[in-house]
Amino acid sequence: MSTARYDENPARAGMGAVGALVILLPPALLLFTLFVIWPIGEASWYSLFNWNGLGPVDRFIGLKNYKWAFESAVFQRAIFNNLLVIVVSLVIQLPLALGVALLVAGRAWGSVAFRMIFFLPYVLADIAAGLIWRFMFDGDYGLVAAITHALEMKPVYLLASDPWAFSAILAVVVWKYFGFHMMLYVAGLQGVDKSLLEAAEIDGANAWQKFRHVTLPMLAPMIRLSIFFAVVGSLQLFDFVAALTRGGPFDTTHTMVSFLYYFGVTRMRVGFGSAVGDVLFVVCVAFAWGYRRWVMRDD
Repeated sequence: MSTARYDENPARAGMGAVGALVILLPPALLLFTLFVIWPIGEASWYSLFNWNGLGPVDRFIGLKNYKWAFESAVFQRAIFNNLLVIVVSLVIQLPLALGVALLVAGRAWGSVAFRMIFFLPYVLADIAAGLIWRFMFDGDYGLVAAITHALEMKPVYLLASDPWAFSAILAVVVWKYFGFHMMLYVAGLQGVDKSLLEAAEIDGANAWQKFRHVTLPMLAPMIRLSIFFAVVGSLQLFDFVAALTRGGPFDTTHTMVSFLYYFGVTRMRVGFGSAVGDVLFVVCVAFAWGYRRWVMRDD
């Protein structure tokens, strides 16, 4: 009897899995189609028209919206700004997060408190954080104003200065998301096998050698995941631009998303904005697919 029951269990389990699939898949597929596939298809369709969002969609212009976007100096600057955010995230933000994670990952006194302090900025809404920093960068009333007044200097308006405005945005990005990546690394460090570190120490390895040959290789999957989040988040950066500069001064601090919003949506150029959205979508999907295919294929 036990053998018969054992033989029947896989069949029953298979039937249960199929039943669950039949019941749960259609609603999920319907929601995914309505809120993901359908909007993407509509955006691609609208991008072929000169449409302001009102009335019939009948002014077909082909690929001219894409041509206008790539010919725009502001859009070219927006692409450069996105690349700059990616570089700063990879070169400054992630190494800094890893360094601090190495300091607070253990059980030393106060390490939990420091983790919470560094993670708190990530909890803030992006718009709220942007407005806080906008006040701090204000040349008349904020922290910068207080410093310049104390040093008896002329007021400095960072967000109105072409060389410094986007640097201010980059500083806020590093401050805001540094804690998120730090916590990823802390989680990865807590999973490192302590016996391997002890064995390396017995073999005479110093702190750098233990980190280079034991900790870093075991932390590699988390580092690859952190890089993925950093790049995708950099491509989608919008809230800080809207809160701090709104693309100014002279349209020099736009990213691709803020360019889409201010030159597409707010100016009632829905077709043009849809074309920019399609470009951003293709870039994100291409990066995500390629990164998952070649970099994270073993994770």
